[in-house]
This record gives sequence, structure tokens and C-alpha cells, in this order.
Amino acid sequence: MTLSSVSLGNIPQLWEQNDVLIFLIDLDNYDTLSVECLNSIESEQLDKLQTIYFKKRYIVSRTVLKHVLCHLLNKSLALEISTYKDECGKVHILNHKEFHICISYSENVVTLAISKVEIGIDVEIKRPLELKNTLKYFQKTSSCADKSGVEADILKMWTMKEAYCKFSNKNMFSIFSKEPDFNNICYSSYVLDNKYIFSVITDSGPHTINISHLEKINYS
Repeated sequence: MTLSSVSLGNIPQLWEQNDVLIFLIDLDNYDTLSVECLNSIESEQLDKLQTIYFKKRYIVSRTVLKHVLCHLLNKSLALEISTYKDECGKVHILNHKEFHICISYSENVVTLAISKVEIGIDVEIKRPLELKNTLKYFQKTSSCADKSGVEADILKMWTMKEAYCKFSNKNMFSIFSKEPDFNNICYSSYVLDNKYIFSVITDSGPHTINISHLEKINYS
């Protein structure tokens, strides 16, 4: 699937037309990082992160999320919107239960889902795998004994299970070795721009989903 790009101004129209909006955000587009959009709770969470990379992706994902929601809620200041995590790490918007949020990272890309229904997503950049280390997380390994041509299938399984964990709002390691229960849910996997393996899970649909690149937001 080759993705098109959308601007911030087009998002309200997309929201009217779809149940789920998923944006790919390039971290490399954001060199100057501002924490002006973060409230005290979010700043405390930021301070717990140990590396520049983790801090950058936190700042970018929260700031972009808030600017998108400003357009959907007709708010003028991103600081008016507050995010928080529950005990399982799921991101919520304070006082706005109508939005379901899910965020996934892989190297220089952030995927951000804003949804009208429960959702889980995961993204991984296509890359060679250490099969011995990866296969230990899966019950069925015999079909993956030959490395040739199986990396994409394993990444697909990996992203599907990660998305299922986020959809279920459960700790990844508590259910990662089990077969997901795909009853009464909708699930899909895609290869995006021939570069990313991406999986998405929602409750039983059908639901309309739009996946696109989000153009750089000039918020600094």
C-alpha cells in the first residue's frame, strides 16, 4: 500500500468520513523540540525517559496528537488537551472518552491512531531478524525453520500480536506466547510504502480506516 500525505487542515474532513485515522509521522522532520504543549504530568513522564531518542518520540507523538485534536475539538491551544496513561500504558485523553488513542514506534517513524472505536496498532520497519531470538516468542516455530523469505511473515505475526495486546490493554508478555482470540474483532496487516509492516485491530466492524502520512506540523 502506497500512502498519500495529508495536512493538518484536512483532518476534520477525514474524521467525518472515517471511523479510524492512522498517521505515519517521520521523527526526522522534527529537529527542534518544544515541551510547551506538555502539562506537568506529561513533563514528569518525559523526565523518566532515559535517552534522547525516547524523549524525542514522546515529545513529538504527544505534541502532534494534541495539534490534531485541536483541529477536531476546535480548540486554539494544544495545552488545553491533556493525555495520560493507564496502568497498562494505554494513552487516554482527559475528559474525552470519545477518542481512542494508540501509538506505536519503530526507529524513525511514529504511527498514531485516533479512533471512534477500540483499537490496537503496531508498526515495524522491514529488516533482517535474528530468528532464534524472535521465534522463542511464538508457539509454532516449525514452519519458520527456514530463514529465507520468512522475515516478513514473522514481523506480520509480531505486529499482529503487539496490536492485539494494545487492543486488549494487557501486558505484552502475559499473552505474547498465546494465540490471540480473533473472535468478534477485525484485524488487518499491511506493507506500507514497501518499508513498514503494520497491523491494526478494532472491535467487530466493519469500520472505515484511513492510513496516511501526516505532513510536518510547524508548531515550534
